[in-house]
Amino acid sequence: MLDLEVVPERSLGNEQWEFALGMPLAQAISILQKHCRIIKNVQVLYSEQMPLSHDLILNLTQDGIKLLFDATNQRLKVIEVYDLSKVKLKYCGVHFNSQAIAPTIEQIDQSFGATHPGVYNAAEQLFHLNFRGLSFSFQLDSWNEAPKYEIPHGAMVKRMHIYTGNNLQETRAPAMPLACFLGNIYAESVDVLRDRAGPLGLKLRLLIAGCGPGVMADAKVRSLERSIYFGDSCQGVLGALGSPHKVFYKSEDKMKIHSPSPHKQVPSKCNDYFFNYFTLGVDILFDSTTHLVKKFVLHTNYPGHYNFNIYHRCDFKIPLVIKKDGADSQTEDCILTTYSKWDQIQELLGHPMEKPVVLHRSSSANNTNPFGSTFCFGLQRMIFEVMQNNHIASVTLYGAPRTTSQARPESSSSSH
Repeated sequence: MLDLEVVPERSLGNEQWEFALGMPLAQAISILQKHCRIIKNVQVLYSEQMPLSHDLILNLTQDGIKLLFDATNQRLKVIEVYDLSKVKLKYCGVHFNSQAIAPTIEQIDQSFGATHPGVYNAAEQLFHLNFRGLSFSFQLDSWNEAPKYEIPHGAMVKRMHIYTGNNLQETRAPAMPLACFLGNIYAESVDVLRDRAGPLGLKLRLLIAGCGPGVMADAKVRSLERSIYFGDSCQGVLGALGSPHKVFYKSEDKMKIHSPSPHKQVPSKCNDYFFNYFTLGVDILFDSTTHLVKKFVLHTNYPGHYNFNIYHRCDFKIPLVIKKDGADSQTEDCILTTYSKWDQIQELLGHPMEKPVVLHRSSSANNTNPFGSTFCFGLQRMIFEVMQNNHIASVTLYGAPRTTSQARPESSSSSH
């Protein structure tokens, strides 16, 4: 049985690990994987057809705990303990729920002190006692008439919630805590830079945990901007973004068969390679000969996709120039985002002339992909990988490498 410390408006955990509000989904799953011998039977709950409409939930069925993640930013929003008989809980090092201590209203008053009167919910038949960032729900099945303010003696806690602010219904996932950075950089947003012809590169607004010289007390989250363009060198990307989490060498180009004359292409002695930046949700492909950027891949990290939880969600914006039919041949600007659906994109850009390429993924020849195939459509030097629920799984950007004579746009990046 887990023995966990409750920190209102912050976390639930022990000396080995901690689920903190604002924690990215990938870190919570990493904790569960690392302690899989202790924390067993974890369910991942999400809406397959409408993944943005409902929270993404990790349900620790053996321990009676649910971790609710915001569907949009995929950070931890609410920690719910829905079965207090399966877990020990303490506050400031003193247990208020264990096999020997029942979580009664008297015990909660003794452990947490006074607060505002409770609120009765007739539909749930629960009495909610709220502290800042923490609430307890008491079952009132045995009472015929609910009291107005005072919770009856002996009432037992049925559920507990940890969240940010004063209102559980209106709470939002907070910003990522400093403790969750772990030396990584994260992307607050990614803007695709482009001209009339197509994409030029990326402008990334990055978040890092900076601190004063040797003084952890001065640690704080800092924001900076970096821009990467097609044709940038490998060294330039390393200088702007730091080392990637992984370097992946392409063994073969499976899309080559769809080029006009695949048999005429001379096989390369070297392989192109990707820089995988998992916490940015971005891959950058370099040409094996020139070592210059030739492709960007932006990942949306929707549940139900084969690559789910490998990348953090890339919150991108792609400006589009839409040509309107008419005598004046006017153009209209609009923005495509991580949350745009394929039918919306087709309304803006028009339907592709060719049928999609069907993408089957599996980890080996004998394994099947339980999530099904995705479909790849090419428009305006971009390839959209579309899931069966009409959401975008990834966007691949292509562009001609920049020549050395071209002037590089100024970026508002600050020094590390």
